[in-house]
Amino acid sequence: MQHRIVVLGAGYAGAVAAGRLARRLHREDVAITLVNAEPDFVERVRMHQLATGQELRPRPFAEMFTGTGVELRLARVTAVDVDRRTVTADGPGEQGAAELEYDTLVYALGSDWDDQGVPGAAEHADRIANRPGALRLRERLAALAAGAPVVVVGGGLTGLEAVTEIAEARPDLDVALAARGALGDWLSPKGRRHLRKVLDGLGVTVHEHTAVTAVTPGHVTTAEGTAVPAAVTLWTTGFAVHPISRATALEVTGTGRIVVDRTMRSVSHPDVYAIGDAAMATGPAGNPLRMSCASGLPMAWQAADAIAARLTGGKLPDTPLRYVNQCVSLGRREGLIQYVTADDRAVRAALTGRAAALYKELICKGAAWAVAHPLLGLPARRRRVVPQPAPRTDTPHTTDTPRTTTTTPA
Repeated sequence: MQHRIVVLGAGYAGAVAAGRLARRLHREDVAITLVNAEPDFVERVRMHQLATGQELRPRPFAEMFTGTGVELRLARVTAVDVDRRTVTADGPGEQGAAELEYDTLVYALGSDWDDQGVPGAAEHADRIANRPGALRLRERLAALAAGAPVVVVGGGLTGLEAVTEIAEARPDLDVALAARGALGDWLSPKGRRHLRKVLDGLGVTVHEHTAVTAVTPGHVTTAEGTAVPAAVTLWTTGFAVHPISRATALEVTGTGRIVVDRTMRSVSHPDVYAIGDAAMATGPAGNPLRMSCASGLPMAWQAADAIAARLTGGKLPDTPLRYVNQCVSLGRREGLIQYVTADDRAVRAALTGRAAALYKELICKGAAWAVAHPLLGLPARRRRVVPQPAPRTDTPHTTDTPRTTTTTPA
């Protein structure tokens, strides 16, 4: 019988993991099912572009995974039972709810926006953590008259990309950024100078050291009690992982991220791997990897190669997960590439201006290309799955080998 691998979520991490597994394992030995609620790949790093009226290239999964052996199942995951090794997914139309059994699970359900419990944020603020949110913001921005105030809350990477994109696309609006700390306080001096120069040039009002404590339909309120006018409030203060992980028996952190080892394998359930925003993995200095595409892709490679190695008796990957730079688009004509240490601390070097914008665009296109062409790139090394020893029934989560069915060895 085939070894059943189920991948939950087809964002950057999940889609890449499914494609890489298809490259590493013989099709006759494994059944790879990719479960996702939408039929197209969403370039999450471009949601600020979608929100400002730009059109993104459609990338249907049906085309991307044709001929790979990956079965796409359009459904929304509603439950995961890691003790019974089942996933409940609710599909459209007559499919309805179905229970999928797995031998190996790759959990890549990602994250959504985090309102952080601020009163009014969930009801009145917009978000760009997903396509529906970006499209809603797009409609609201398009309906604004000249001079209308827009406030972007959050001075991180998402907030910076969003506020510059909005200010560049709609110079007639009164655009402001509310940052809890100093503007770009994690960047190098060169990076901070360039960031401030770009925002000044776009006419963005920056409220530094400003915590937003409430959101209403017409303004945001700061911790000092100041009311800042806002016909539209965009909330970009961080992400929260999909809540399903908390409802499982998996070991998770206080924020719901699944705790994994160096191979992205759950420390509590060895037949489960977690990648992307859903996983709590550590970098070279033992610090948690940040939620980002820059983390998700290497995690997907690591998990796929580890699964393939364990199933085929190969050598486990031991590639350190590290950072090289932080890529920030500042509208369509400006950018900032902040070079960083392996554990994501800024160094003095930074690339700015038009060259940085082009660099960021190449990075985005490269990531999307890797997802859209799962069987191209590195040479395929499909290996045969070897028989795995059955786990002891009295200690179901302590064996080093995943629960599996026996297949024909090479």
